[in-house]
Amino acid sequence: MGGILCCVQVDQSTVAIREQFGKFDEVLEPGCHCLPWFLGKRLAGHLSLRLQQLDVRCETKTKDNVFVNVVASIQYRALADKASDAFYKLTNTRSQIQAYVFDVIRASVPKLNLDDAFEQKNEIAKAVEDELEKAMSAYGYEIVQTLIVDIEPDEHVKRAMNEINAAARLRVAANEKAEAEKILQIKRAEGEAESKHLSGLGIARQRQAIVDGLRDSVLGFSVNVPGTTAKDVMDMVLVTQYFDTMKEIGASSKSSAVFIPHGPGAVRDVATQIRDGLLQASTQDHLS
Repeated sequence: MGGILCCVQVDQSTVAIREQFGKFDEVLEPGCHCLPWFLGKRLAGHLSLRLQQLDVRCETKTKDNVFVNVVASIQYRALADKASDAFYKLTNTRSQIQAYVFDVIRASVPKLNLDDAFEQKNEIAKAVEDELEKAMSAYGYEIVQTLIVDIEPDEHVKRAMNEINAAARLRVAANEKAEAEKILQIKRAEGEAESKHLSGLGIARQRQAIVDGLRDSVLGFSVNVPGTTAKDVMDMVLVTQYFDTMKEIGASSKSSAVFIPHGPGAVRDVATQIRDGLLQASTQDHLS
């Protein structure tokens, strides 16, 4: 019906190309337009002004000889004021954009190592966008944005990278564990040293108390019993300590059998040995 009435409708975000006798005549904006066919005018086609996206997958090699697939996403649209160039100058817009993307990526990525390629994705995208903007503007297209959405190395390379990362993390964990064990050992040694120091102080105080008690006993016995000497009192104290020790050994349920010589002569021998040991220790202290 529209053809009979010489009218044509152009949708929103779209322009139409009108020709007269096969030659470009005018770009038709959205709306209703008269198209008198008897004057040689015809509709050559439509051109969308909507934003379009093209995903390009390009295989290339990095500087360290790793093959990767670089996935680039190109967002572009035709310019309304250059609609005739966009309609007539390019046969296949997507193939043209893809060719430029291949060219830039394969010129940029081989200059970078694999790790650097991951870090410089934005620089690669900027290089692709600049090249496309410069080339496609002459054909009536605007490059809105270019993104490097993924860099995919070979599966074996990814597995090796993961293993390297895992090994590095395990090495850090092992160092931290060793450092923690070292701190524990140091603290344990410091605790043992402090414990031994305090134990030594306790033993020294215990021995000092025993010596003070013996001294007080000897002095008290000498005062209360006239005619006794310090030797007599010491022998009596040693005999008392001897019997107390025998009592404790017999009273302990966990004690094993202990065979020692027993009798008046044995008691005298014990006292003599203890006294000689004390005198010898005192003599060595004076000599030193």
